[in-house]
Amino acid sequence: MLKENFNDLIYLVVVAEERSFTRAAAKLGVSQSALSHAIRALEERLSVRLLTRTTRSVAPTEAGERLITTLAPLFSEIESELVNVTDSQGKISGNIRITAGEHALTSTLWPLLRPFLQQYPDVHVEVSVDNSLTDIVSGRFDAGVRLGEQVEKDMVAVRIGPDWNMCVVAASSYFDQHGRPETPYDLQHHNCINLRLPTLGGLYNWEFMRDGKEIRVKTQGQLIFNHLASRIDAALSGLGICYVPQDSVAEHLKSGRLVQVLADWCEPFPGYYLYYPSRRQHTSAFTRLIDAVRYRG
Repeated sequence: MLKENFNDLIYLVVVAEERSFTRAAAKLGVSQSALSHAIRALEERLSVRLLTRTTRSVAPTEAGERLITTLAPLFSEIESELVNVTDSQGKISGNIRITAGEHALTSTLWPLLRPFLQQYPDVHVEVSVDNSLTDIVSGRFDAGVRLGEQVEKDMVAVRIGPDWNMCVVAASSYFDQHGRPETPYDLQHHNCINLRLPTLGGLYNWEFMRDGKEIRVKTQGQLIFNHLASRIDAALSGLGICYVPQDSVAEHLKSGRLVQVLADWCEPFPGYYLYYPSRRQHTSAFTRLIDAVRYRG
């Protein structure tokens, strides 16, 4: 029974991962009709519905989810062993999936990945940019990148970047018209460009610290984004004050297009960490990636 179902079981796992027959077919290199036929044939042989199909999405049934939860780690382990066989011949290769936030990718991860990819041309890396706190286990990622305080206790965390600061900035034209805040509490009387948090669906409360005193300010304003570059562009346009990583606006501060305020309330904090499940067996490619991105400052 296993022999006749093996390929179809792999197809099932990929369709569940992609939540789409179209994307799964492209990933597997088969036609969509062939993939759909294979899944239906598997369901008929097992006499159970494994996927729920609608015009917009595909999702596992309860029985399908149980089967996929069991199969996915096994297929991953088989793939890892195959890669290890290749590694033993002196060739480092394989696939690595990472999830990272927008700023984490541009400021820290990508500058480290570039030389790694050049050194190991047979290693393929997929990066999913997601500002939510993605579950890397259920999302079947090999690793994720977050601030240290956001990493779960059961994960291994490897620091990959230096300390950094947030900063409060706006165009000089805005401050000329509305004045400058003297304390974080004054921000409540300004037009602030806010960030929507994808995890909770609410707005991010701006966090400040000075001399060990931490405060959070709930700000209001005309604009809300979930994208860093859009918030910076709005500030450059004189539409309000934004609270962003200082490195992301360093050139604008240097040129004078943006002006920083409340700098003494924006103390540095530890930077980003690569994190991954502690119990997962690592391929040689992933082990080398960890070593390549490890912060040595």
